[in-house]
Amino acid sequence: MSPIQLQIPDVPIREIRLHSITGFQGSAAELVKRSRCGLKDKNRSFSQCLGCSTSQAACMVILVQDAAVISHGPVGCSSCFHEYAFTYRVNSPLRGVEKPTQRKIFSTNLQETDTVYGGSQKLAEGIREVYERTHSKAIFVLTTCAAGIIGDDVESVCNEAEKELQIPVVGIFCEGFRSKVWTTGFDAGYHGIARKLIKPARQRRTDVINVINFWGSDIFSQWFAAFGVKPNYITPYSTVESLTWSSEAAATVQACPTLGSYLGAALEQEFGVPEIKAAPPYGGAQTDRWFRALGKMLHQEKQAEELIAAKKAEYLPKIAALREKLKGKTAYVTAGAGHGHALLSILGELGLQVKGAALFHHDPLYDNGSEESDLLAQSVKDYGDVPNFNICNKQEFELVNTLNRLRPDLLLARHGGMTLWGSKLGIPSLLIGDEHFGMGYEGILRYGERILETIENDEFVKNLEKHTANPYTKWWLSQDPDTFLDGGCGK
Repeated sequence: MSPIQLQIPDVPIREIRLHSITGFQGSAAELVKRSRCGLKDKNRSFSQCLGCSTSQAACMVILVQDAAVISHGPVGCSSCFHEYAFTYRVNSPLRGVEKPTQRKIFSTNLQETDTVYGGSQKLAEGIREVYERTHSKAIFVLTTCAAGIIGDDVESVCNEAEKELQIPVVGIFCEGFRSKVWTTGFDAGYHGIARKLIKPARQRRTDVINVINFWGSDIFSQWFAAFGVKPNYITPYSTVESLTWSSEAAATVQACPTLGSYLGAALEQEFGVPEIKAAPPYGGAQTDRWFRALGKMLHQEKQAEELIAAKKAEYLPKIAALREKLKGKTAYVTAGAGHGHALLSILGELGLQVKGAALFHHDPLYDNGSEESDLLAQSVKDYGDVPNFNICNKQEFELVNTLNRLRPDLLLARHGGMTLWGSKLGIPSLLIGDEHFGMGYEGILRYGERILETIENDEFVKNLEKHTANPYTKWWLSQDPDTFLDGGCGK
């Protein structure tokens, strides 16, 4: 495991840094065991699509309240960024942002001539113009495949602009072709933030804990209040100021270790902010571990035990009643790695039989090197093995093939567009975008109620199945899902 290297402009990709993989077919227990023994990635002889790291980096920095973002590349590379502006305006009231401002997103719009003569001058002029128009407190420059291919010296341009404008100008190197693991984009965004924004602590604060997360609802304020602390959310809805002094927090926790692996380790290694290694609190057993780890970090073990006991007394009877209603039901999960593991734990707590999962990649260990952070291993230990466990970087043809074979009572997804495939097959499908929705004992209950509601109201998907066409051929649906994976039936 390579240590964090903030002296270099680009982050080592996950395939090299963490030995992450995007190809596997087997069981969850087999994956956990083999991951500890140097599991090698498997290639596919056919690939339908890939996620792009640029988009993942963008979703981290676009939501910084007082910063601007420049996509250095063709304008098409920024065509999906509007969704983060929408996310900001819709969800910001949930996180205490009283006056959400317009997102400041720009593109250098590289043309064919720029790929011949270079786009560095265009970028330098663009940075200057963006500052004159927005007076942002920081400017993030996202590199695209075009900028990487022609070899623009983005780092030098950013450094010169930083001297001129006297604000952080942060190059984020997230070209889509750099990595098959799309979450490398998160690492690239956080690498830039740690390099250029975060400063050594002026003093250590005992009343603040960093929370690395997406844009879920604010549940940590209530939880932390029991310990006399408050959350500093990174990065959605943060400010340049709050990011700068995140080095002063008492500790760092993560809503999703896949997301925050790199920054959590960077804050600990470079700025002395300890990371709570326990995996996030999904499922009863892991919720107990997480609160105990939090209590130990804050030297408030008694308070943690009291909080756990209170939560169990309030929610366990309700969860037991819900479990009885869901008895005998089956489910399938498709999601990114960390949140997919969380959904497996929630389903296990609710007593549903998980018939399989399609997760978008797998990290054998995270940047902190701790097995405590491995929620998949914890889930297997707490709730048992999961068969038909497929690691695929959003290969929907494999998902449809597997769903058609297994026909679960429920498809549980994390990312938009995935529930469509279950619905077309007449399978009740549920997507909840708030990653905090399923946390803690209250989260188990909330998720269970939505799952029961989804399964019981299946008339729409049953009708949809009768009137929709499946784009995949009968030939493909009769093949094994791993046909195009090295070592699969297609060899």
